Amino acid sequence: MEKIIALITACGRGNRFNQGEGIPKQYMPLAGFPMLRHSITAFLNHPLIDEVICVIHPDDVKLYEEAVIGLDLLNPVFGGQTRQASIRIGLEALREYHPDKVLIHDGVRPFVSKRIINGILDKLKTHPAVIPAIAVEDTLKKIDNNKIEWTLERENLWRAQTPQGFIYEDILNSHIAFKDLNFTDDSALNEYAGIPVAIVPGSQNNFKITTEEDYDRAKAILPTLLQTVKEENRCGIGFDVHAFREILPHENPTIFLSGVEIDFDKKIEAHSDGDVALHALMDALLGAIGEGDIGEHFPVNDHKWQNADSKEMLKIIMQILNKKSAKINNIDLTIITEEPKISKHKESMKNQLCSILNLENSQVNIKATTTEKLGFIGRKEGIACQAIANLLIVKIQ
Repeated sequence: MEKIIALITACGRGNRFNQGEGIPKQYMPLAGFPMLRHSITAFLNHPLIDEVICVIHPDDVKLYEEAVIGLDLLNPVFGGQTRQASIRIGLEALREYHPDKVLIHDGVRPFVSKRIINGILDKLKTHPAVIPAIAVEDTLKKIDNNKIEWTLERENLWRAQTPQGFIYEDILNSHIAFKDLNFTDDSALNEYAGIPVAIVPGSQNNFKITTEEDYDRAKAILPTLLQTVKEENRCGIGFDVHAFREILPHENPTIFLSGVEIDFDKKIEAHSDGDVALHALMDALLGAIGEGDIGEHFPVNDHKWQNADSKEMLKIIMQILNKKSAKINNIDLTIITEEPKISKHKESMKNQLCSILNLENSQVNIKATTTEKLGFIGRKEGIACQAIANLLIVKIQ
């Protein structure tokens, strides 16, 4: 079976784009996620694309890692001085993966549709190179010194878009052979090499975000592109309970709640560190995205999780959320215990959760209550927590 890899270029510095205050435009947010993530997800979600690799600027490593957290990608490659050099470097890096075909896409075209990708792949079955394009609708003028020299005939003019699909060896050889020449897009190299390039219908929505006006347009049309981006609110509920036990001679007189170490004269009986607040929260988050419970992800019969730090477990859950393109709107926790008293620790608990989850203070709420001395909690034999999480899931179709 043939292997198809998508290569996405994300090296641009955006000289004509000033909204990002120094942030390259491919990392600017759209619907709560970096623009580049939308472009990547379109290919990751396509059943015929085997792998996705990005070519990035060496200064953008942290931005890239934050943008793609939780996504299953090949290791990124650092680009060169020009887009053409960056694509060549990316293609050369693919040698070890032995692709048959490659789709090359601009990371700042976040609205590429499944229809366009399907059209490219279908045409590649019978043609060595295929690009999406749309017919030029406006009259074009040749200008010199701010004066019109002549009018171009628009009847046979088309605007090229990406992704552009190629037989891998063909486009790699073209990039290597003509690396010292200047071309405006990848298909032009194959044209120069005498390799025919076919077209399929593109889309006005598959535009490249180059200027601030483009970015404003993208934000404006995003809610209307229901076939491209679908937003869905989800809620999840979690509950966890643990018994107290006596402190052993070698143990510190502390417990963990919401990732905060609290002085206490008992320990929590648990396989991990027994943080009921984080355990309830993890179950709420997993419930919201339909991914089971923490027992499935961190089984008690796996010694790897014995005495594990629940903060690190929560970070793993966050990677699962990111892979699902799920973003937390808010969380609400109720800790149920007679002791220890929670009120003086609530602020540090909130700060800890905000730090781990990258949330604002107003998105996190922590409450505490008792059982009015009823039951095992009322007898100070244990502690429980209930958590509710509200998430926004963005689906790229």
